[in-house]
Amino acid sequence: MKPVSASTFIPAAVDHPQIGDFDALVRLHWPRVYRFALAALRDRDAAETVAQDCFVRAHRARSTFRGDSSVQTWLMRIAVNLVRDAARNRRLQFWKHLRDTSLAPDAVSDWLPDPEASPESKALLKEHIQIAWTAAAALSAKQRIVFLLRFVEDMDLLEIAAATGMSEGAVKVHLFRAVHSVRKKIGNRL
Repeated sequence: MKPVSASTFIPAAVDHPQIGDFDALVRLHWPRVYRFALAALRDRDAAETVAQDCFVRAHRARSTFRGDSSVQTWLMRIAVNLVRDAARNRRLQFWKHLRDTSLAPDAVSDWLPDPEASPESKALLKEHIQIAWTAAAALSAKQRIVFLLRFVEDMDLLEIAAATGMSEGAVKVHLFRAVHSVRKKIGNRL
């Protein structure tokens, strides 16, 4: 889903100098917010909803943005909170089993780095990615969010701490435990 122009559905508010053109901000940061939501929720529709809600909330709150963090960190903090809310709501839903089938292993082929790879290596890589997804899905909510922000979004520890509201030490602990758990599960299956 392509981002919709923010000016088409929300009236203008006071701009912060770092935010400037909100439509450009959406175009710049949409892929990262959507990718994180998709990795965390494993459901394209839910990820699109979270990404849109993230930018709607950011647009509404842009006059209160103080610039204490980067715009990217601010947006990811909103996205993390929305993902938590979505995950909490999903646990209460009867149709929980749909989550497991929403993102097929073939869907990750768009994320594969080498389109020239042989079919055998692509199949093996898809299998490894599916095993890693399964291992990451078994992590606690905090571990999974920290793991995804670090390895899917390539955020550093301080950015993750700012986006999640955890201390840097807590981020390190959750990341260490997540990596250890994923390695243990992957090692047993590969």
